Amino acid sequence: MEKTIIELEQAAQTLKLLGDKTRLTILGLVKDSECCVCEFVEVLQMSQPSISQHLRKLRDAGLVKEQRRGQWIFYSLNRDHATYPIIHQVLEQIPDQKEKLTALEEAGLRIQCDS
Repeated sequence: MEKTIIELEQAAQTLKLLGDKTRLTILGLVKDSECCVCEFVEVLQMSQPSISQHLRKLRDAGLVKEQRRGQWIFYSLNRDHATYPIIHQVLEQIPDQKEKLTALEEAGLRIQCDS
Protein backbone atom coordinates (compact mmCIF):
# COMPACT_ATOMS: atom_id res chain seq x y z
CA MET A 1 0.00 0.00 0.00
CA GLU A 2 1.40 3.35 -1.05
CA LYS A 3 1.88 5.81 1.78
CA THR A 4 0.13 9.14 1.40
CA ILE A 5 1.81 12.23 2.80
CA ILE A 6 -0.71 14.70 4.20
CA GLU A 7 0.11 18.35 4.83
CA LEU A 8 0.51 18.97 8.56
CA GLU A 9 -1.93 21.89 8.57
CA GLN A 10 -4.57 19.85 6.74
CA ALA A 11 -4.09 16.89 9.11
CA ALA A 12 -4.41 19.17 12.13
CA GLN A 13 -7.60 20.76 10.78
CA THR A 14 -9.15 17.34 10.10
CA LEU A 15 -8.21 16.02 13.53
CA LYS A 16 -9.66 19.15 15.13
CA LEU A 17 -12.96 18.57 13.31
CA LEU A 18 -12.92 14.88 14.33
CA GLY A 19 -12.35 15.97 17.95
CA ASP A 20 -16.02 16.95 18.26
CA LYS A 21 -18.34 14.07 19.20
CA THR A 22 -21.21 15.32 17.02
CA ARG A 23 -19.06 15.71 13.92
CA LEU A 24 -17.39 12.37 14.54
CA THR A 25 -20.83 10.75 14.82
CA ILE A 26 -21.98 12.46 11.60
CA LEU A 27 -18.93 11.10 9.75
CA GLY A 28 -19.63 7.66 11.21
CA LEU A 29 -23.20 7.87 9.93
CA VAL A 30 -22.16 8.81 6.39
CA LYS A 31 -19.29 6.30 6.29
CA ASP A 32 -21.37 3.74 4.39
CA SER A 33 -24.43 5.65 3.23
CA GLU A 34 -25.72 9.15 2.68
CA CYS A 35 -28.02 11.01 5.05
CA CYS A 36 -29.96 14.24 5.04
CA VAL A 37 -30.24 16.80 7.82
CA CYS A 38 -33.58 15.48 9.08
CA GLU A 39 -32.00 12.05 9.70
CA PHE A 40 -29.14 13.60 11.67
CA VAL A 41 -31.69 15.57 13.72
CA GLU A 42 -33.52 12.33 14.60
CA VAL A 43 -30.41 10.25 15.36
CA LEU A 44 -28.54 12.93 17.32
CA GLN A 45 -31.62 14.47 18.96
CA MET A 46 -30.33 17.97 18.18
CA SER A 47 -31.87 21.00 16.52
CA GLN A 48 -31.68 21.39 12.77
CA PRO A 49 -29.70 24.67 13.00
CA SER A 50 -27.12 23.00 15.27
CA ILE A 51 -26.74 20.03 12.90
CA SER A 52 -26.44 22.40 9.95
CA GLN A 53 -23.57 24.27 11.67
CA HIS A 54 -21.64 21.00 12.12
CA LEU A 55 -22.33 19.96 8.52
CA ARG A 56 -21.21 23.37 7.27
CA LYS A 57 -17.85 22.96 9.03
CA LEU A 58 -17.41 19.45 7.59
CA ARG A 59 -18.45 20.61 4.11
CA ASP A 60 -16.23 23.72 4.18
CA ALA A 61 -13.27 21.51 5.09
CA GLY A 62 -14.18 19.17 2.21
CA LEU A 63 -14.73 16.14 4.46
CA VAL A 64 -18.31 15.61 3.30
CA LYS A 65 -19.95 16.05 -0.08
CA GLU A 66 -23.49 17.23 -0.58
CA GLN A 67 -25.95 16.37 -3.30
CA ARG A 68 -29.23 18.21 -3.74
CA ARG A 69 -32.34 16.19 -4.56
CA GLY A 70 -35.38 18.43 -4.84
CA GLN A 71 -35.54 20.49 -1.66
CA TRP A 72 -33.31 18.09 0.31
CA ILE A 73 -29.54 17.93 0.55
CA PHE A 74 -27.93 14.55 1.18
CA TYR A 75 -24.47 14.27 2.71
CA SER A 76 -21.85 11.60 2.13
CA LEU A 77 -18.23 11.03 3.14
CA ASN A 78 -15.71 12.52 0.71
CA ARG A 79 -13.41 9.57 0.11
CA ASP A 80 -11.31 11.67 -2.31
CA HIS A 81 -10.23 14.18 0.36
CA ALA A 82 -6.49 14.25 1.07
CA THR A 83 -7.07 13.42 4.75
CA TYR A 84 -9.47 10.52 4.10
CA PRO A 85 -6.83 7.99 5.30
CA ILE A 86 -6.90 9.70 8.72
CA ILE A 87 -10.70 9.78 8.79
CA HIS A 88 -10.86 6.12 7.74
CA GLN A 89 -8.46 5.07 10.50
CA VAL A 90 -10.40 7.01 13.16
CA LEU A 91 -13.77 5.63 12.00
CA GLU A 92 -12.36 2.10 12.17
CA GLN A 93 -11.62 2.65 15.88
CA ILE A 94 -15.06 3.88 17.00
CA PRO A 95 -18.35 1.97 17.33
CA ASP A 96 -20.19 1.47 14.04
CA GLN A 97 -23.04 3.93 13.63
CA LYS A 98 -25.10 1.68 11.32
CA GLU A 99 -27.39 0.52 14.14
CA LYS A 100 -28.57 4.10 14.62
CA LEU A 101 -29.66 4.27 10.99
CA THR A 102 -31.26 0.83 11.25
CA ALA A 103 -33.26 1.98 14.29
CA LEU A 104 -34.31 5.09 12.36
CA GLU A 105 -35.45 2.90 9.46
CA GLU A 106 -37.40 0.59 11.78
CA ALA A 107 -39.12 3.62 13.31
CA GLY A 108 -40.17 4.70 9.81
CA LEU A 109 -38.06 7.87 9.94
CA ARG A 110 -35.19 6.94 7.63
CA ILE A 111 -36.59 8.34 4.41
CA GLN A 112 -38.91 11.05 5.69
CA CYS A 113 -37.11 13.62 3.54
CA ASP A 114 -38.30 11.99 0.33
CA SER A 115 -41.98 12.30 1.15
